[in-house]
Amino acid sequence: MSELPRLNGIIKAWEQGRPAYASFAPPGRRAAIEFSSAPYDAVVFEMEHNSWDAEELEVTLQFMLNRKQILESGSLAPTVTPIVRIPANGVENNQWLAKQALDRGVYGVVWPHVSTVEQAYNAVSACRYPRPKDAPYLEPIGMRGDGPHTCSRYWGLTQQQYYSRADVWPLNPQGEVLVFLMIEDVAGVQNLDDILRNVPGIGCVLIGEGDLSQELGVPRQYEHPIVKEAMGQIVATCKKHGMRVGHPHVTSKNVESVVAQGYSFLMSSPVKTYGAIEKARQLAGG
Repeated sequence: MSELPRLNGIIKAWEQGRPAYASFAPPGRRAAIEFSSAPYDAVVFEMEHNSWDAEELEVTLQFMLNRKQILESGSLAPTVTPIVRIPANGVENNQWLAKQALDRGVYGVVWPHVSTVEQAYNAVSACRYPRPKDAPYLEPIGMRGDGPHTCSRYWGLTQQQYYSRADVWPLNPQGEVLVFLMIEDVAGVQNLDDILRNVPGIGCVLIGEGDLSQELGVPRQYEHPIVKEAMGQIVATCKKHGMRVGHPHVTSKNVESVVAQGYSFLMSSPVKTYGAIEKARQLAGG
């Protein structure tokens, strides 16, 4: 199905050699309408600290659709790519949450508190369909259940087209699904090298500096030397493995430093001025 365009705006940004810009938002009609035309590549609907409601997520995704945008762009690719952060920590191995989110049409899943190789493997597996043992890109073995009716329709594809694209990127270059691992505890920092060495299919590491700073004893003191050191270790490990790394709290004050350090997934607060994102684009040249 190579004639299909790139659908995931985050992947498209990275393939163009620029950072991807995003924001967290609560699920719901009002947020969806606002973010459907916001100057982001993606929106991450925050369902870790909000209630998990698959039906509300489905309604939210429908309000992300804008027929005028689709007509004018001439593409099935959403203007702003919807992603979901699920509530379960990595150690809980809650595959069903990823399955339900993907079945409603999201293009990626953010997994909180991933700390070990086993947890990372489970996260990627839960976002993949099973495949024959002689198929390419076999590992991690897929465990996602088959229910493509809503998601294929939401993507604007036939079910067979959906199957061809509903795999994890960059493991499968044609894939449109992104697996984000949140590294937000000391164990995750210590095990990140092993995770990235042993688990293919991870799309991006997103630093959870809030929780990380809690465990380090300086809650939400993001400029504290011990927090910055831990974040720097994560970035260095990601660079070693060619892994993209995300920063969840980009502001107009820290954006120059964030871009200079090489973060490629920049998340800012959903403010009307979008000042941090505009400044990031200027600094990153795109």
